[in-house]
Amino acid sequence: MFTGLIEDVGKIGRVQRQSDDYRLTVQLGGLPGDDIRTGDSIAVNGVCLTVVSLQSGQFCADVSPETLQKTTLVRLKAGSSVNLERALTLSSRLGGHLVYGHVDEVAVLTSRSLEQNCIRMGFKLSRGTCRYLVAKGSVAIDGISLTVNTVGEEDFTIAVIPHTLEKTTLKDRKIGDPVNIEVDIFAKYIERLLNLPAEGGDKNKVDSQFLAKHGFL
Repeated sequence: MFTGLIEDVGKIGRVQRQSDDYRLTVQLGGLPGDDIRTGDSIAVNGVCLTVVSLQSGQFCADVSPETLQKTTLVRLKAGSSVNLERALTLSSRLGGHLVYGHVDEVAVLTSRSLEQNCIRMGFKLSRGTCRYLVAKGSVAIDGISLTVNTVGEEDFTIAVIPHTLEKTTLKDRKIGDPVNIEVDIFAKYIERLLNLPAEGGDKNKVDSQFLAKHGFL
């Protein structure tokens, strides 16, 4: 689990194809190598990957066919910049929001414009995924925890402050570029609770008083 606060931008050192799988070698950038172990989870552009080996200043991770199909990792090549974040600990500050590193969909950057002291970016997303977004809610874009500004049926916008732009790969994103999107997991839980059948098999919605009592409404 992650917070969506990028620790550093690393680079892809090597991409190896192994049968149907890929192995990525990722340079750690400013991440402390002595604090990383084999088996640890590291989010690479918002995708949770497992460290399978460590070398001087870099780590290797295997990428499954499912992950290649559902994310932008298949587009990476040697020299590509990637956002990096280590998994949080119980003592970590949760400065962003809960991010699992499980990408829901690949969106496309459709607009980018300067607006006062920030860059406003618009993204195209399917209606099925966009329904989980809400204005002033959270979304992870390439692993970066960001606040949603506006939401349409198949699009949404964000505003990126200079610090976030400078410290992540968003500064390099151009119109037409794909990005990994992970919606707030709580939206999915609420949707499922609202549509669970009641005891006895009736297709009734969960009592709204129950949801309100437990802080979901």
